[in-house]
Amino acid sequence: MLTRIDLRGSSRDPRGLLPRAQLDVTAAAEAIRPIVESVHARGFAAIRAATERFDGVRLERLRVPRAAIAAAAEALDLQVRAALEESIRRARKVHADQRRADVTTQVVPGGTVTERWVPVSRVGLYVPGGLAMYPSTVVMNAVPAQIAGVAALVVASPPQKETGLPDSRVLAACALLGVDEVYSVGGAQAIAMLGYGSEGADAGDGCVPVDMITGPGNIWVTAAKRLLRGRVGIDAEAGPTEIAVLADDTADPVHVAADLISQAEHDPLAASVLVTPSVRLADAVDEALARLVPATKHSERVAQALSGPQSGVVLVDDLEQGLRVVDAYAAEHLEIQTEGAREVALRVRNAGAVFVGPYSPVSLGDYCAGSNHVLPTGGCARHSSGLSVQTFLRGIHLVEYDEAALRDVAHHVVTLATVEDLPAHGDAVRARVGG
Repeated sequence: MLTRIDLRGSSRDPRGLLPRAQLDVTAAAEAIRPIVESVHARGFAAIRAATERFDGVRLERLRVPRAAIAAAAEALDLQVRAALEESIRRARKVHADQRRADVTTQVVPGGTVTERWVPVSRVGLYVPGGLAMYPSTVVMNAVPAQIAGVAALVVASPPQKETGLPDSRVLAACALLGVDEVYSVGGAQAIAMLGYGSEGADAGDGCVPVDMITGPGNIWVTAAKRLLRGRVGIDAEAGPTEIAVLADDTADPVHVAADLISQAEHDPLAASVLVTPSVRLADAVDEALARLVPATKHSERVAQALSGPQSGVVLVDDLEQGLRVVDAYAAEHLEIQTEGAREVALRVRNAGAVFVGPYSPVSLGDYCAGSNHVLPTGGCARHSSGLSVQTFLRGIHLVEYDEAALRDVAHHVVTLATVEDLPAHGDAVRARVGG
């Protein structure tokens, strides 16, 4: 089922040789540009038209009534409620340690620079609702935003045909987190609504524009975020989910196969990659997949993802080459299932999140590890981080110099202004201290 890429004996840069989902976000952005522009120009009417076209739902209102959010929490299965509450508790514990403190540095006597960390004022959280429903995404987006001190959180999620409202479990998660501004809008029209704002059915139904949009989605959501970037901040352009497993002969092939399947069930474009120096393990994983895939609920979707060009087994000479390969791949999720797994994991440079040893599967991080599951995809872990409290904070410098401190450095400012042929910069200093 998994294709094999043999890099044994190769000294080439592996980046162009590794499996990866291919998405043309630029083409998608042009395709949905008319929808985004229509929402900007026509607001509610355009949102309603797009929702009826793509979701098969005729919206009467944009905003979900608070009573419906509360009712979803009341009706929530007790086991699901307990699991969500535990997920929230653990996420809050981890993310609370990420909050930065303001720092004042005395550069010289009479001259200081203070870095203040100020939260974004209003954030739109997108929660997808395509092949699966994701109440856990509400947790992963809302918890760090709340700890950062974001004053207003807005959730947008596609309406279900049966109710005209977002999935009840998504609404219940909002209730548990105290988020009561929720909109029954999905897709590119939701991103446009969050970015541009929109009037609604009446004065109490509209959406005020946000300052930032976070949360995963399909290629159309990603494309809309690209079009809105600059008008609003975005967390990332998320692609299909990925797992890479770096494993040796000590790994349990059933564990590896189960974890590859777990990510493949998200999407036919999901990527599942095994990197190993062990042909014996690769063969055993193939055998396990042959047994497990037909038995899993979403077997057709899983089989399509595992057999696609974005998935495969990469054979390497040893763990040293394996580390180079996984760093080049820069997976959203990277599992280390090797002897001395922690020592190997500490050498990884590029990954959204690293899961260490046989009892730290990606599924744990998706829900209840306390870590965040909104992570960089498509190799972006080489330069970007996952969602965190820092995502929702901006560093603002306060520069405070007294006259003596400015006078002491004035000649350097004037010199640099002269070198750059910006004499008025120097004059602004001379106006205060002479010279």
